[in-house]
Amino acid sequence: MVTSVDSDVMKILGDPLRMRIVSLLAAEALCTTHLVAETGARQTNLSNHLKVLRDAGLVDVEPCGRFTYYKLRADALQAVADEYAKLASLARETAETHRKRPC
Repeated sequence: MVTSVDSDVMKILGDPLRMRIVSLLAAEALCTTHLVAETGARQTNLSNHLKVLRDAGLVDVEPCGRFTYYKLRADALQAVADEYAKLASLARETAETHRKRPC
């Protein structure tokens, strides 16, 4: 029984700036102006990263006047966490039973 984790999502979350954005959005919905202030990244760079996160289904947008707020989709992040939890459980079971394939 092998559990798979979507490698595209893992690659997306592997980027340090994207992970910082995800961490910030876990605490509150933020607009690009807030994210620029918090990360020090340029707005164009942030916009590109936010598009990647949106396209992956990790972030939702909420228009608010002339601003756009970004919020983390907890369900999408939970799905990734669940996959890793399954892998960790399998690894614990394997270690406890000393399971190994014979040569």
